[in-house]
Amino acid sequence: MIKINGRLPTRLLAGMLASLLLAPALHARSLDTDKDDVVSFIAEMHDKHGLDPEMVRTTLAQAEIKQGILDAISKPAERALKWFEYRPIFVTEKRISQGHEFWDTNHDLVTRIGEEYGVAPQVLVAIVGVETYYGRITGGHRVLDALSTLAFEYPPRSKFFRKQLEEFFVLSGESGVDLLSATGSYAGAMGSPQFIPSSFRAYAVDEDGDGRIDLWNNWQDVIASVANYFKAHGWHQGEDVAVRATRKGKTIPGSRELGLKTTVGALRAAGWKFDTTLGEDAPAMAIKLQGVNGPEYWVGFNNFYVITRYNHSVMYALAVHQLSREIVHRTKLPE
Repeated sequence: MIKINGRLPTRLLAGMLASLLLAPALHARSLDTDKDDVVSFIAEMHDKHGLDPEMVRTTLAQAEIKQGILDAISKPAERALKWFEYRPIFVTEKRISQGHEFWDTNHDLVTRIGEEYGVAPQVLVAIVGVETYYGRITGGHRVLDALSTLAFEYPPRSKFFRKQLEEFFVLSGESGVDLLSATGSYAGAMGSPQFIPSSFRAYAVDEDGDGRIDLWNNWQDVIASVANYFKAHGWHQGEDVAVRATRKGKTIPGSRELGLKTTVGALRAAGWKFDTTLGEDAPAMAIKLQGVNGPEYWVGFNNFYVITRYNHSVMYALAVHQLSREIVHRTKLPE
């Protein structure tokens, strides 16, 4: 969770103190397992996966609905902040130096996995740097609470999170992840790579072959799982990720939606100037962000799009890319 610190006005402080009187009632409450949608979910878990309905009901009865989770998902940093506000959170001297330290400590592991999966090692390091500060901040919410809150109390995305709750129950049976103790983000993302349950099931790797996938404490499993995710989503080793651009045209070619909606050649024909080794037919996306001194223009390519598959945000992908480059420069290794 991102917090912006500052001095609070006296009246606001007074209001906050007064609101604390109501906090115990508003902070959390047990999930009502008699609600129609919960009852339906329990039946579905039995019908689709053969899970004991009483086990599912008893587990869900221990879930807590938390207002803080609903507040957090309503104001993600990618929507609340401009690029010039977002970048300094992740591309910092401390995060760069600790990324260098992490790479130095785990050099053989990161290099081997990068080569095995065909993914740039600096990007693997940057992902866990942006996601969890190299495993230091993996989230303090019980995954059961997060997914139950969002599945049954957040209508805008209830379908998605109900699916993740289903995946979480199945994951527990497959991988031994404890339903009652596993912790993660407010959105139910787990471990150092912050995998949601469906990604955990689809891409997590038992790299050390011990029969258990541990994304919280085992760096072999963590780095290989991130690399497997990137490989599965089409990373092209050695290709450009994103480059800074200038433009003369008044419009951005292609859709404003996230995706590779144009090409290198089409952007250049529209007045965009940038350097890349990719051909004119290479898929691309035009990016406009608000910098400190005005608009910043970037061109993202296939590998940039792959980063957005990890988190569907242009700002997130650009932060990962820039952090990875700074770590490379600090480590003095070729990009």
